[in-house]
Amino acid sequence: MAGRSPIRVGISACLVGQPVRYDGGHKRDAFLLDWLGRFAELVPVCPEVELGLGTPRGTLRLELRAGEIRMVFAQTREDITERMRDWSARRVERLAREGLSGFVLKKSSPSCGLHQVKVHGDTDAPTPSGRGLFAQALHERFRALPIEEEGSLQEDAALREDFLERVYAYRERMLRDRR
Repeated sequence: MAGRSPIRVGISACLVGQPVRYDGGHKRDAFLLDWLGRFAELVPVCPEVELGLGTPRGTLRLELRAGEIRMVFAQTREDITERMRDWSARRVERLAREGLSGFVLKKSSPSCGLHQVKVHGDTDAPTPSGRGLFAQALHERFRALPIEEEGSLQEDAALREDFLERVYAYRERMLRDRR
């Protein structure tokens, strides 16, 4: 292992304690940081702040409009879907050059949620059926990259072990492919 660069894992910036959430706060996850920080250099990403949205800011949500998932501000109804999709496409291409071996995303986020993000429709009751727009772009660009949500990793020791094994295997494939 001498001379090798560290394993790098992308992570939602709010999880490392950066004050990037809509209310100016964070969701620092000490358990995750202690566990993940033992074996990886963390690369924080916040889609909303990197897109240029300030903190604090209005809350964002996913809505089903004319059969399509849209990202909108809950109060003003401003639709920023195309801005977020364009930014996400550019950001994942930059991430491709950063040598990531995995990614941990913030659950339930309209940007970063990987599974069961609430999608609001014509009724008041949202359905947990969406995927955040950045998470979607990341998943589409890096089909083999190990990607998990922080909540799942906290709750499931077997999943943590599996994620770690997949991160190491991905890293080894990356190094082998460079030779």
